Amino acid sequence: MTNSKSGVYKARKNDKSLYYRVFLAYKNKSLSLGSFDNEKDAKDAYEDALMITSDAGITLRDYTDVSKLSFDKWVSLINYRDNNIYFANPIYLRPGLFYYYLSPEEILKFDLDDLFFYSSHKIMRRQGHMFVSNFGSQLSIFSKYGIKANAVVGRDYNFINGDNLDFRYSNIELLNTYNGVEIINAEDGLLYKAYIHVNGNYIIGTYDTIEKAAIAYNKAADMLIQKGIGKKYALNKISGMSPKEYAHIYLELEISDKIINYQV
Repeated sequence: MTNSKSGVYKARKNDKSLYYRVFLAYKNKSLSLGSFDNEKDAKDAYEDALMITSDAGITLRDYTDVSKLSFDKWVSLINYRDNNIYFANPIYLRPGLFYYYLSPEEILKFDLDDLFFYSSHKIMRRQGHMFVSNFGSQLSIFSKYGIKANAVVGRDYNFINGDNLDFRYSNIELLNTYNGVEIINAEDGLLYKAYIHVNGNYIIGTYDTIEKAAIAYNKAADMLIQKGIGKKYALNKISGMSPKEYAHIYLELEISDKIINYQV
């Protein structure tokens, strides 16, 4: 790597082709600004970084697609300039919370309790889902709140203030925390449909309380396991219910004949 006073350094890839790495010395740190295929883009990115760090009047609203410096770096540098802490991820600290910028228009809000996690886990999106990579697997950001993968906003959970980008714990209202239970808005009130996945979803039954639907799921899972289905089901835990009451409901609940007669 060839040194440069401008913060731009020449380097070579494994195939010996030339590229340019950019670093900024700021507040006793050497900050990586990215890699570029040509020297002009690299120098432009460096100049943008100098502008951001030397002018407190530069904000995120000044970012344009013309900039060679990535938007994530804009956020990181402005936060470092204003709050004296550097995050590689696009985080900006606010009093009592922090913003995580998916884009200039999409700003997630989180409690400070989650700052350590998201400062080291980058949020990614695929087909509308937001997740982080955690120990080699994809972890939905909704799972931190007990929200199931197939949950639907307005049915299984709500954003209390109506802002579906506000992930502060006080703004998340869980309506359904059970596996295999779907809430149905019927004409005469709410009903609760229980279902279980066995080579496709099987309807277990529809019940008048969410607890009964959750227990019906457990009963269906037990039946399938006894039949030798060879699949592990995460059973529902029913809080606030005595073992005697649970057992009574479990025995009395009717289960779909498709489950009763299922053959492995």
